[in-house]
Amino acid sequence: MEEQKKIKNALISVFHKDRLEEIVKILNELNIKIFSTGGTYDFIEKLGINAISVESVTSYPSILGGRVKTLHPKIFGGILGRRDNKNDLEQFKEFQIPEIDLVIVDLYPFEKTVSSTNNENEIIEKIDIGGISLIRAAAKNFKDVLIVPSSDLYDKLIKLLQEKKGVTDIKDRKYFALQAFNVSSHYDTAIFKYFNQGKEKKFKKSILSSTILRYGENPHQEGVFYGDLHKVFKQLHGKAISYNNLGDLDAAINLITEFSETTFAILKHNNACGIASREKLIAAWKDALAGDPVSAFGGVLITNKIIDEETAEEINKLFFEIILAPEYEKNALDLLKSKKNRIILQKISYEFPKEQFKSILNGVIEQKKDLKTEGVSDMQIVTKMAPNEIEKVDLIFANIVVKHSKSNTIVLAKNKQLIASGVGQTSRVDALKQAITKAKVFGFDLKGAVMASDAFFPFADSVEIAHKAGIKAVIQPGGSIRDKDSIKYCDENNMSMVFTSTRHFKH
Repeated sequence: MEEQKKIKNALISVFHKDRLEEIVKILNELNIKIFSTGGTYDFIEKLGINAISVESVTSYPSILGGRVKTLHPKIFGGILGRRDNKNDLEQFKEFQIPEIDLVIVDLYPFEKTVSSTNNENEIIEKIDIGGISLIRAAAKNFKDVLIVPSSDLYDKLIKLLQEKKGVTDIKDRKYFALQAFNVSSHYDTAIFKYFNQGKEKKFKKSILSSTILRYGENPHQEGVFYGDLHKVFKQLHGKAISYNNLGDLDAAINLITEFSETTFAILKHNNACGIASREKLIAAWKDALAGDPVSAFGGVLITNKIIDEETAEEINKLFFEIILAPEYEKNALDLLKSKKNRIILQKISYEFPKEQFKSILNGVIEQKKDLKTEGVSDMQIVTKMAPNEIEKVDLIFANIVVKHSKSNTIVLAKNKQLIASGVGQTSRVDALKQAITKAKVFGFDLKGAVMASDAFFPFADSVEIAHKAGIKAVIQPGGSIRDKDSIKYCDENNMSMVFTSTRHFKH
């Protein structure tokens, strides 16, 4: 049953007046009586449209510095009264309560205030009481009342009023009630987060914006992204971004953020298959591609510098899914746009959350993001031989890449270039063997290369295999009860090894 209702009376009480004029004029044209408060009442009157002040209905002025305006039985009774309930209707008459069929309200900008000041008094005053109460009351009584809880819904309201001439049905009212509880629950979550500050280990997250993805990890799975991608990058060209694309982009941005020197990286399935740091961008691109030109096919490309035309010409020779850069020269962008489905993104400076979480079993696990990046000062030299200055640079480079690769992982690097990596293996030895094999397949000489491991070596076999392949320097967390075996082998074979005391598992 549609249960159509004609809007006769509307209550408007909003903090932001943007676009309100258009709505008020439509309501006036439809002969809908308007009740309002304070600044909203003044705004409507200045438009030359009659409004009834809430104070004239309640016989009470706005009190306590504006903290109490609409909190009155005549207002909430008019919203919550059930039109099909005889007793409610009788009380409408007895207490002269106006039936309110439409409520337009927004909330004090609590989140914006929190982000702009540390003044507790200012923040507390932006905790809305009347507005949130009006939203919940009108949404609860959706069978009789239409609630518009945010200016984000004004377009839908205007369309509804114009098309149905002030008449609503149950589907309309239930849809707006759903949006109302979405707004109110998000608002309460923001307030809780402000008061909590991590004191109580309660999982409360709320994100209002979402993007429907083509599908999830596989075509038979539904996928949705919750968040605002426009704050992270601007899409300049190409098809819609997929679930798997987002995973790769997250990994790519986290990796490239670690580098200040001109760097190019190529990722596949969240792992770098090529990365190099060079003085010139085109050299960084060529050396990143050389790391694994096979895996680079269909990959995600990212750099921390402006893409120039010369580099774009080389990049354009490869089939890839996505490229992300801070900026593009015009000719470079035009060239890269030659493939219609190629996704071209421009990165926007954005501070990402420092927490990570994911669903698991019947709940959620959360952790602080791995933000530790070791430098030379964090290196504890545990062997008789110390790494030379060039090796130290490569060890830092390799350790950054290993931090951003799936465990178990081994990274081999030389001259600030990823030579090869073994990722996602069930044993560290297998990861190392995979890396060595890949390096040889692509013609790299491992003599003088360095090795990084995301976790300690349980036995000396890894450093032995690495030494026989030509590797001369190793960086790892240390911490195994058999560390001394690995150290002994290095000392006996003129290898240097440093410990960082920090493990970088990534699953």
